[in-house]
Amino acid sequence: MPAHLDDIIAELDRLLEPTRYADYCPNGLQVPGRGEIGTVATGVSAHLELFREAGAAGAELILVHHGIFWGSGPMVLDAALKARLKELFDANISLAAYHLPLDAHPTLGNNALLGRALGAESLEPFAMHRDRTIGFLADFPGAGLEARELFGRIRELTGREPLVFDAGPEHVRRLGIVSGAGADYLGEAVAAGADAFLTGEPAERVMAQAREAHTHFVAAGHYATETLGVRGLGDHLAERFGLRHVFIDVPNPI
Repeated sequence: MPAHLDDIIAELDRLLEPTRYADYCPNGLQVPGRGEIGTVATGVSAHLELFREAGAAGAELILVHHGIFWGSGPMVLDAALKARLKELFDANISLAAYHLPLDAHPTLGNNALLGRALGAESLEPFAMHRDRTIGFLADFPGAGLEARELFGRIRELTGREPLVFDAGPEHVRRLGIVSGAGADYLGEAVAAGADAFLTGEPAERVMAQAREAHTHFVAAGHYATETLGVRGLGDHLAERFGLRHVFIDVPNPI
């Protein structure tokens, strides 16, 4: 039987606790649609192509990591935002988004899932965003992973060739992980004893920082490092409410 939208959003809010985070965007329901949900589509970023594919898949709810509203909200309704909203309105599809709460979650978050998928023995929260951590330090067993093995696992997991500044030790015992645009946390990872740091996007300064800190820096793609969390969240909703879940992959090289 279909689930009610209010119950699904209540479950997401209970699980992710978005009010604990000072985020860059509103978390939760961003666009309301029909109340009865039988199919939820998940994807990384809210945009027209994703909306059209989700509609074609029969979704009544789209759940994303990057929503369509940021900062204090739009001051004007431009053509792109109008087209996105029209697609949702015409199909009567709801849109929900969870950003930092999904990065930080200890079981369904992007960073925890990356660490476990790479073979971490234990995870320790790190990477402070104001008063909350959003990343994890992943510790590997024994002497750690050979750096080349780690890079290969990242390549296989994300399905793309990562940008690697191979500046650290031969074996990686501790890996700092902050998905997406987390390059600024490299220094915090080094201070926490990380031999390598994994994020999505690089910044120009990180090559020198990694070399001077004798730490590996790996940028595996903003999109590619943030598919696991929203996909896992969709699976959770499917199990919890008996929904059909469809992950919509719209690959982005960034």
